[in-house]
Amino acid sequence: MTEFENNQVESGNESMEAALESFQEVNVGDVVKGEVLALEDRQAIVGIEGAGVEGVIPAKELSTLPVEDINEVVKVGDVLDLVVISTIGKDKENGSYLLSKRRLDAKKVWEEIEIDFKEGKIIEAPVTNVVKGGLVVDVGVRGFVPASMVEDHFVDDFESYKGQTMTFKIIEIEPSENRLILSHKAVVELEKASKREELLATIKEGDQIEGTVARLTDFGAFVDLGGVDGLVHVSEIAHTHIAKPSDVLTVGDKVQVSVLSVDPLKDRVSLSIKDTLPGPWSDIENKASVGTTLEGTVKRLTSFGAFVEVFPGVEGLVHISQISHKHIATPHEVLTEGDKVQVKVLEVHPEEHRIALSIKALEEKPESEVAKEIEEAEEAYVLPEESTGFTMGDILGDALKDNNE
Repeated sequence: MTEFENNQVESGNESMEAALESFQEVNVGDVVKGEVLALEDRQAIVGIEGAGVEGVIPAKELSTLPVEDINEVVKVGDVLDLVVISTIGKDKENGSYLLSKRRLDAKKVWEEIEIDFKEGKIIEAPVTNVVKGGLVVDVGVRGFVPASMVEDHFVDDFESYKGQTMTFKIIEIEPSENRLILSHKAVVELEKASKREELLATIKEGDQIEGTVARLTDFGAFVDLGGVDGLVHVSEIAHTHIAKPSDVLTVGDKVQVSVLSVDPLKDRVSLSIKDTLPGPWSDIENKASVGTTLEGTVKRLTSFGAFVEVFPGVEGLVHISQISHKHIATPHEVLTEGDKVQVKVLEVHPEEHRIALSIKALEEKPESEVAKEIEEAEEAYVLPEESTGFTMGDILGDALKDNNE
């Protein structure tokens, strides 16, 4: 063999050794790149770069989502990052390694989710299914939302949530067990807490706000102001007496309320509905002007008189001396609580919320009373006729006239 031929052989051997050395060894668990060579029978055939061998990716290992049509996920010529799952017998026609894109993608997703979990981030994901006990969502891997963590209130049917994209807080994560527990309720509560803090910092005593009746109790109504529930005590619902809030309010009602007090530390707001309504004493001087006759209801009897309600929330006093023309020791002798009576307005004092009324002013005086007044008048005006030139009839004329009118 000539020197030239020897050189050619040595050069060829070196090239083969270099080529053999360039092929990387493939082991289970390795991350490799593979070029899609063909798509057939719900699997992709790929050539593993740098190894000179082929591998197979089953359809279920192509994506973290269910694959209906493999052609919608990959195409020939695509270069994919893959992880080696296992070896395939050398006698297998389609290659020597089983590969997965799904598991590599899931690994990256788990790493990102763990970072989000540690940082307390809120994530967004679509609801893919409704199952017994909660919702299934896709965040690149399967996540589960227990029914108790979907909302901050009871939900009877979750079907409407399917297909919705929602926000979630990560509650629990365990990649080795593919366990990911999420909560939308926690997000709702965080948003409400933020709104509540903002609202408590802006509202102040005297503000008038529109709210929605959220809950009714025996002692009052809770009104949602848009993130904060304030209490309207039963005594602050109306100017008139209310036995229980449900008599005049219904959950869902829109109401105007006035802020009585705000306590950010206790997260407490006291409200009033009646302060936004015209008071019963508004324009009372026109509704009950002096001389007006009104019908009222006897509400309370005292030793000195009777309180009569002439308008809802407006009571006037009939002094004992104005109840009857005849002398009575107590109002109880002629009146009973609940009686309907006609009264005449004697005085009105709007600023003091006080009205003086009379019952006897609308009743005819008995003859005995008229005679008594005449007798008293006679005693008051006893003068010698000769000294005045007027008779007793002349003197008592006006008094008699007044009594007869």
